This record gives sequence, C-alpha cells and structure tokens, in this order.
Amino acid sequence: MFDQINGLPVHALVLHAAVVFVPLLALAAVAYAFVPSWRAKVGWAAILLAVAAPSSAFVAKQSGAELHDRLVANGMTGPALAKIDEHAGFGTMTFYYSLALGIVTLVMVFLTLRSETRRLPKAADLVLAVIMLALAAVSGYYVFMTGDSGAQAVWGS
Repeated sequence: MFDQINGLPVHALVLHAAVVFVPLLALAAVAYAFVPSWRAKVGWAAILLAVAAPSSAFVAKQSGAELHDRLVANGMTGPALAKIDEHAGFGTMTFYYSLALGIVTLVMVFLTLRSETRRLPKAADLVLAVIMLALAAVSGYYVFMTGDSGAQAVWGS
C-alpha cells in the first residue's frame, strides 16, 4: 500500500504533505493558543490541521519504511544506508510530535468552544498554551531535520 504508485515510490509523492501540514499545524496551534481573539477564525483550520498533519506524517513515515526496505533488498549498505536510517529516525519523531501537537490542539479547541459561562480556567488555558508552544517548536525542529536529512541523503555528496 505504501510502496509504489505507477512505479514511483509513494514516499516521494506524499512527503511534501507532511512538510507543509506539520508547520501549518504548529502555526495554527500557536495562534489559537496565544491570540484568543483569533480563535473563532483559526479554530476550524486548527481542527483540520490537527488531523491532516499527523496523518500525512504517518503516511510519509510508512512509505519511507517501504522505500527503505526496497533499497536494502536492492543491496544498499554502508554510509548511504546510515544516512537514510538517520532520516527515518527524524521522521519517526516528526510523526510522534505532530501527533502529540494534534491531540493537544484538539483538546484545547474543544475545551475552549464552551460558552462564555463555562470557560476554561485561565491557568488551564495557559498550561495548554505552553504545552502547545513547546510541541509546535519541537515538531518544527523535527520536520526541518527530517527534510534536511532526507535531502542530504538523496542530493548530498
């Protein structure tokens, strides 16, 4: 399922979705968390991205594992395989952190959708916002490292 489409590796076709959706989720989550006046405008995007970002990271991770297996079966070894293994490690972390960010974003959006009389306490709002900021930063770091290590593995010396 995650191996090839018309002879092309699925990984090469889907990785760009994660490269776009994970940073967009990070931005939407931070905006939602720290600019309450934007919540009504950003909430729907945050919900969609909280699902799309980890989903795209998962598909990229799984298709990358299939590509890795194909390369090993075709005889790849040595430093080139080590670079791909490092890239895969970053990709795994990208998935886990984007999933955590997606879950915390969904929790915050649904907790803040309550009516004005049943608002989230300010301390809880701040705690969730700080967690979202940290997860957004780590997700951004790992999506960058994943992309950079992948590009270096393919296009580097």
